[in-house]
Amino acid sequence: MDNRDTTSKHLLAHWKVMAICLMICDFISIHLAYFLALWLRYDCVYSHIPQVLRISTALFTPPYALVALGIFWAFRMYRGMWRYASYSELVRTFCGSVTASLLHSVLISVIFTRFPLSYYVWGAGAQFVFLLLPRFAYRLLLFYKVAAFKNAENTSRVMIIGAGQAGQMLLRDISTNPDLHEKVVCIIDDNSNKWNRYIENVPIAGGREDILASVKKYNVSKIYYAITSATADDKKEILGICNEAGCELKTLPSMYQLVTGQVTVSAMKDVAIEDLLGREPIKADLHEVFEFINGKSVLVTGGGGSIGSELCRQIAAHGPERLIIFDIYENNAYAIQLELRRKFPDLKLEVLIGSVRDSRRLTEVFSRYRPQIVYHAAAHKHVPLMEDSPCEAIKNNAVGTYKTAYAAMLNGCERFVLISTDKAVNPTNVMGASKRLCEMIIQSFDAKIKAGRAFDIPQLFTHLADEPVDPDGSGEVFRNVRTEFVAVRFGNVLGSNGSVIPIFKRQIEEGGPVTVTHPDIIRYFMTVSEAVSLVMLAGTYARGGEIFVLDMGKPVKIDTLARNLIKLSGFKPDVDIKIVYSGLRPGEKLYEEKLMAEEGLRQTDNKLIHIGCPIPFDTDEFLQNMQALTRAACNGDPDIRAIVMRAVPTYRTDAPPARAEVETREAVTV
Repeated sequence: MDNRDTTSKHLLAHWKVMAICLMICDFISIHLAYFLALWLRYDCVYSHIPQVLRISTALFTPPYALVALGIFWAFRMYRGMWRYASYSELVRTFCGSVTASLLHSVLISVIFTRFPLSYYVWGAGAQFVFLLLPRFAYRLLLFYKVAAFKNAENTSRVMIIGAGQAGQMLLRDISTNPDLHEKVVCIIDDNSNKWNRYIENVPIAGGREDILASVKKYNVSKIYYAITSATADDKKEILGICNEAGCELKTLPSMYQLVTGQVTVSAMKDVAIEDLLGREPIKADLHEVFEFINGKSVLVTGGGGSIGSELCRQIAAHGPERLIIFDIYENNAYAIQLELRRKFPDLKLEVLIGSVRDSRRLTEVFSRYRPQIVYHAAAHKHVPLMEDSPCEAIKNNAVGTYKTAYAAMLNGCERFVLISTDKAVNPTNVMGASKRLCEMIIQSFDAKIKAGRAFDIPQLFTHLADEPVDPDGSGEVFRNVRTEFVAVRFGNVLGSNGSVIPIFKRQIEEGGPVTVTHPDIIRYFMTVSEAVSLVMLAGTYARGGEIFVLDMGKPVKIDTLARNLIKLSGFKPDVDIKIVYSGLRPGEKLYEEKLMAEEGLRQTDNKLIHIGCPIPFDTDEFLQNMQALTRAACNGDPDIRAIVMRAVPTYRTDAPPARAEVETREAVTV
C-alpha cells in the first residue's frame, strides 16, 4: 500500500510540475506573440510603433496572459498527455486560443485604444502557433526517437491484416509506443481501392493473395489480424494463409476492443484453433434464459467438469436463488467453488460431493435443497476407456441419469436438462450407447409424466438398504409431478477434458509425434460458451421430451485440425513435428452424426438450434430393459453389450464404414 501511495504521489507531483512549466511557457509565448504582431505591423522597426500602442500593449498583456491561462485550463490544455497528442488536443488548443484572442481584441480596444486590424489577426495566429510548438514538439521528437529505435536490428517486423479502423488504431499504438520492439512494415486489405497507398507512411501491399509474397518481401516476423467485420469463412481463409507464412500470429479477441478503443498490441491474443473452424459463432439471445434462472434454485451435476463449470459460471452471474454443484471429483469441485466465491461473494453456493449412482445421496440432496432446475452434466465421456469398462459406462451414465431424473421428478423439479452428445446417434461404442440410453430415459420419464402415470416408472435398486419411495402403495408421492425432461445434443467441445486439442498441444510441446487415429476422421466442434448457451436455451424452450440439436456447420477433419495446431505453434507439419496415424480405436467412427435419420427437425427462434422429434419406442419395454441392464451392469456381466443392444436398437458394434460411405453420408447430412 505504501509503495502504491508513494508512486501515486510521485506521478501527481510530476504532472503538476509539467503543467506549471507549460503555463510559464504559455505566459511568455503570449507576450511574444502580440509583441511580434505589433512589430511586424510596423515593418519590424520598433521606433515606428506609436507610443500609445507600446504602452497599451505593455500594460494590457500581463493581466491578459493570466486570464488566458485560466481559459486554457478550462479547455484542459494542461491536463493532456502530450506524448499521445492528436487531433482532439489540436482542436482544444485551437478553441482555447481563439477564445482568448477574441477576448484580447475586445478588452484592449475598449480599455485602451483600437489597434490596426493586422495586429489582432497576426497576434491571434502567432499565439496559436506558439501554444502548439512546445506541445507537439515533444511528440515530434518522440516520434523520431521511436522511429530510429524501431529501425534497430532487434525490432520485430509486423504485418497488419486490415486497413480499417481497428488496423489503424493498432498501427498507431505500435508507432507511438517506444516500449514495443516492433515496426509495422506493411498492411494487407482486400479493398483494391486501398492498394499501393499509405497509412502513416506504411504501404498497403495488396489483398489476401499477397500475404505470403509480402511476408518474404518485407521480411515479416509477426502478423496481427485486425479485421472485425469479416465472416467466419473469410477469417478462416485469411488466417489459414497467414498460418502458412510461419510467422507469429495474433488476432483481436472480439469487437469489444474496437468499440471501447482498446485496440492495442497488449489486447491482441494468440490465434486459437477455434478461429480456424470456419463458421459463425452461435449468438444466442440469453435474456429469456436468465429471466428463467433468476431467483430459482439450480443444481448442476458434474459441476466441476468442462461443461458443468461453465454452466455454473453463467448461472452464477445471473442471480439464481441458490446454486448447488454436485460432483464426485473433489479437486474440480473445490476449484470452481473458490472461483465462484471470489467472483460472486453474495451467491448462495452449495458444493456437494457425491455420486449420481447413489440413490440415497441423491434423495438427500434433492429433498433438502429442492432444486427447480437441474442441468445433468455428470458422465463418463472417454470412448476408449468406456470400451474397456462397459459396465462402468452404463452404471455412471445410464443408471446415474435414471436415478438423478427419478430424484428430480419426486422433489418438485421443474426442468431437467440432460447433456448428451452426437455420439449417441447410431452409436458404435458403449459410451455413445450409454448416452442414447440417457436420452431414452428422459423421453420415457417425460412420456409417463404427461400420461399421468409417473407411478409406472420403476425405482432402480442398486443398494440393499434402499427403501421404496412409495412403501404403502398409495401413490401420493407421484401426485402433481410436473417435471419437464429434455436433452441437448452437440459435438466435441474445444479444449474440454478429453478433447483432442489438449492432447495435441502436449504432444507438440514434447516435440511430437502428433497422433491422429485416421487421416479421414471428421468431427463437429463447438466452443464451451456455445455449448453452454445451447444447454441453457434448452431449459427455456423445453416443453418436454425434446432433443435439442445445434447446427454446428461443416465437420472438421482431425488431421487438418492437428496440422493447423502445429502451424499455430510455430512448427511445420511432417517437418518439425511428425504426424502419425495410429488407427481407429475400438468403437470409434470416422464421422459423427448430429441426428438419426428417423428424427425430423423443427427450427426454433434461433436458426442454428433445432429440435429433433422423438423416435417412438415402447417405454414400458424400455423401462423393463433398464432394470435388467442395471442388474447386469452392477453384476459386471461380460455380455453387457448384448443387453445394451436390446435396449438401444440403433447400437451396433460392427466395423466403421469405409471412406466412400462417409462421403455419401456427408452429402446427405442435414
